[in-house]
Amino acid sequence: MLLDGIHRIKARHHKDGHGHQHPHDGDGPVETRTRGTREIKVVRRVLDANEIMARANRRVFADHKIFVLNLMSSPGSGKTTTLEKTLRHLMQDFRCAVIVGDICTTQDAERLAASGAPVVQINTDEFGGDCHLAAHVIEKALDGLDLDAIDILIVENIGNLVCPAEFDIGEDKRTVILSVTEGEDKPLKYPLMFRECDAALLNKIDLLPYLDYDVKLVTANILQIHPDMPVFETSAKTEEGFASWLAWIRACAKEKLG
Repeated sequence: MLLDGIHRIKARHHKDGHGHQHPHDGDGPVETRTRGTREIKVVRRVLDANEIMARANRRVFADHKIFVLNLMSSPGSGKTTTLEKTLRHLMQDFRCAVIVGDICTTQDAERLAASGAPVVQINTDEFGGDCHLAAHVIEKALDGLDLDAIDILIVENIGNLVCPAEFDIGEDKRTVILSVTEGEDKPLKYPLMFRECDAALLNKIDLLPYLDYDVKLVTANILQIHPDMPVFETSAKTEEGFASWLAWIRACAKEKLG
C-alpha cells in the first residue's frame, strides 16, 4: 500500500521458540528436540533458504546493474541522518532508492523520502518484530521499486549489531555505523558485524570534545576484528569526514555499474 508516496510492506517471519525470530525457511521443521535431554538436532539450517533467496536477489541486481549497500548499526548511531546526508550528495550523480527496515513506524522512511528518492518501508511488527531484514523480505520490497530506474539501492537495516550481520540479502557491500557514544569495546563484543562488513563509519565525532573516548583504541579494535577495513570518522550533523565516505561509495558503485 502507498503511504505519502512510501511503499509499505509487512514482513512475515517465523519464531523459533527461543524468543529470537527468523524468516520462515520453507516446509518442514527447523529443529527437533529430544524430550528429557539437552540435545537439539538441526534438521535444516535457518539460513539455508535465506542464502538461496540472497543469490536470487543478487542475480536480479546484476541484471539491472544496481549497486546495493546494506547499512547496519545499533539504534541511535545516526544511521538515518547519515543516510539523509549521503543521499543528498549521491543523487547528484546517481539514481538512488532506499529500503528501510523498522519494527514499527514509518518515521525514518518519511525523512528519507524528502530526498526525492523512492522509498520502501518494511515493518516487522506483525508477529512481534524481527530484529533484521532477510533476503525474502528484500525480494518482496523490490515489487515497490522501478529497478530499471535505480543505480544505487541502499538498505537501512533494523538497528541491531547482531542479527543483521547473519543474513545475506544479496547486497554488494556492507557498512556498519558505530557512534562515539557507544563505547570502544563494541567491535570486540559484536565481532561478527565488524568481520562481515566492508567498511565502518565512526559517527558523531562532533561530540568528541565532550566525551572521554579513545578513537585510536576503537579503531584498533575494529582492525583487530577486520584488518585493513576502511574506517571513516564522520559527523552526520556537520558532514565532517563525508568526503572520504562518499568517495568510497562512488568507487564501489562505479566498479559495478561500469
